[in-house]
Amino acid sequence: MARVLFLGGLGRSGTTLVERLLGELPGVCALGEVVHLWQRDLRDDERCGCGARFSACQFWRRVGALAFGGWHNVDVDRVHYLRAAVERTRHIPRLATAVEAPEEVHEYAEYYSRVYAAAAEVSGARIVVDSSKHSALAHVLRWAGDLNLRVVHVVRDARGVAYSWTKTVSRPETDGAAEMTRYSPGRSALLWNAHNAAFGLLARRGVPVRRIRYEEFVSDPLVALADLASFAGIVLGPSDLSFVEDGHADLKVGHSAAGNPMRFTVGRVALRRDDAWVSALPSRQRRLVGAVCAPMLRAYGYPLSPSEVSR
Repeated sequence: MARVLFLGGLGRSGTTLVERLLGELPGVCALGEVVHLWQRDLRDDERCGCGARFSACQFWRRVGALAFGGWHNVDVDRVHYLRAAVERTRHIPRLATAVEAPEEVHEYAEYYSRVYAAAAEVSGARIVVDSSKHSALAHVLRWAGDLNLRVVHVVRDARGVAYSWTKTVSRPETDGAAEMTRYSPGRSALLWNAHNAAFGLLARRGVPVRRIRYEEFVSDPLVALADLASFAGIVLGPSDLSFVEDGHADLKVGHSAAGNPMRFTVGRVALRRDDAWVSALPSRQRRLVGAVCAPMLRAYGYPLSPSEVSR
């Protein structure tokens, strides 16, 4: 039975950084956003976090051979069909309330179970981390009988998330040929509410869920990592967090299948709060996002007034 730590939340909430730091812990293998593996890696042959094309990465070649007898045996069209059929936000109420999930849910979840189990065996890890984030996928994985699933729900101030979605960011895995998706502040505010609420619902369905605030994570990463390690069942030794020092962490090469460009960073990475949105996000947009997300911002302990953010 694969032990999986699933990082959930809306994109641009800091999950890639959390994943990279978790991947440095003993017995942990960080896989990136496995939800995108089928298209971006199998079809488009984009770059792994190690820098190699997916088809040339020895780690992923071994995973594919063990999971499916080779990636060529995966029916990507079938995976896409199943995703459209079961892994959409609109399907979450059905997934959360069903007494038994449809066969297509189990079939779709099995593709992930095979990848997780193979990655754990190839890497020798006890726990694999999937930073796919998608709330609907987490609800699908709840129905996988061969997974030991735990979820880390990563929350970031909705206004900071909204500002990040407005940025133009190149995707280096495409060699500069494509950019990351952009959303308007209004759209990202609605998505922020929907995805975060979905993880609250997942917790009420019996899945172990640990919520962390991104801002607190980067402010005190040693405490946060120790807490997440305990949640995941990882026993840390005296030197297992030595890669984290005051204000920075030192990262090794990883094999992230997809995700934020930060997954390519090797060596020293700064750990600091990013509250640029306080001054950079236009006041009208700040007020819009704050109004749309106010109930959940309060529930997660965020101040509604930007002037209180850095206090």
